[in-house]
Order: sequence, then structure tokens, then C-alpha cells
Amino acid sequence: MEYKYFSELKYTSSHEWVKLKDDLATIGITDFAQSQLGDIVYVELPNVGESFEKDQNMGEIESVKAVGEIVMPLMGEIVEINEELAKHPELLNESPYEKGWLVKTKISKISNSSEIDDLLSMEDYQELVKKEE
Repeated sequence: MEYKYFSELKYTSSHEWVKLKDDLATIGITDFAQSQLGDIVYVELPNVGESFEKDQNMGEIESVKAVGEIVMPLMGEIVEINEELAKHPELLNESPYEKGWLVKTKISKISNSSEIDDLLSMEDYQELVKKEE
């Protein structure tokens, strides 16, 4: 199956994507992740103002097939959540990179160096997906 990937994004081995702009990170789940979950029926997101460590569980995605955890890719504070997902969780299936983003996070100075280096490039993530298919 063909999945969408974008070279300007970073990826995690738990299938989140990260778009970095200055000290803000927009986070979502990848096209591969949404296809593995199937029809998404519910999304539980953290609250604005909450802070998370890298690799900490920050929410859940429920589909007709499974419940998946949303893992925080970088240490930071939630500054915005995608309110549309409460009413329209299917946006994660239809538009995982555009309308289906999950949260925006103000990333800490610590994240800006070592944690960002730990994220996967598009090519590395494509290799990971090939192994998991």
C-alpha cells in the first residue's frame, strides 16, 4: 500500500509526525498509523497547559478495531489542541497531515537539541513502515 510522507516532517517509531517551526511543534499521527487503526471513532487529547516528557502517553485514539496511545515525541507544554477532532475524529483518517493534526506544543530548550535529533527522517520512517507491513 502507498502511504503519504513529507520530507519536511520528522517521525517517531510509534507513528507520530512532528512539524517543527521555531519553538512550536505540531504533532499528529501518520498515514500509516491511521490506516492500521481503521475507522477512528474517538480521540482523547490532553488539556492546554499540560506538560509532558518525551515518550509519555498524552492521549488515546479509538477506532473500530483498536485503542492506540498517543505518545509525546518531544518534551513540552500543550498550547493548542485540535478541537475539531472531538466532533469529527474521522479527520484523522481523511486528512492525517492537514486537518487531522492533534496538538501544538511549545517545546523546551532541552527538546530543541537531543530530542529532535532522536526523531526519524522521512527515509528512516519509510524503512520502519516497510518492516512493519
